[in-house]
Amino acid sequence: MSRRSRIRDTAGVVAASAAVLVAVQGSSAGAGGDESRAAERVTVCVGTRPTGSPPDPEVALDRVLGYVQKRGETRYASVFTGLSVDDDPRTADVYRIPSKAFDADVCAHAEKGIRLRLHDTDVTARRLEALVDSTGDRMDRWEGKFDLREVGPDPSGFVFFGVDDPAKADLILKRELGPFWAKHIRVEYAASASPL
Repeated sequence: MSRRSRIRDTAGVVAASAAVLVAVQGSSAGAGGDESRAAERVTVCVGTRPTGSPPDPEVALDRVLGYVQKRGETRYASVFTGLSVDDDPRTADVYRIPSKAFDADVCAHAEKGIRLRLHDTDVTARRLEALVDSTGDRMDRWEGKFDLREVGPDPSGFVFFGVDDPAKADLILKRELGPFWAKHIRVEYAASASPL
């Protein structure tokens, strides 16, 4: 059976040379009131690095996102979880296992006016993708129990499962995948399978 996947909108990030770091306690955008994320620690840095000419916040954000994505997938793959773009063209959310080196690197490259919200997680993008790949390779694993229609990583640190019966699938998936993955999966109704 072919692998199905749901990919959420993500992008890359670049940071600034003399950025300001501020630690904030509270829920992240998109946390959906999940108790496991209620006490999430968020560090915010605002770039001060000079921007290109003319100063265009969307272009500057794209450059910053590209930098963060590249660094996260290479040098900092052991801590990088993912990133997403806010509605504000000057803000991006970066998810990572806490790392002073990663934070300093990306914040040092943020351009003036670009704000990065650095969210704490305890899982890497590679680990999320490994679960997606192993699930995609065995889509029929739960045949007769529930219909798995979509599976894909979310940059904030979980794997999305789209199924026909969320209540049933949630119990089965959390039991079979174990305690670590129980907090890193989101099970929702999906009307039909979506192609990659």
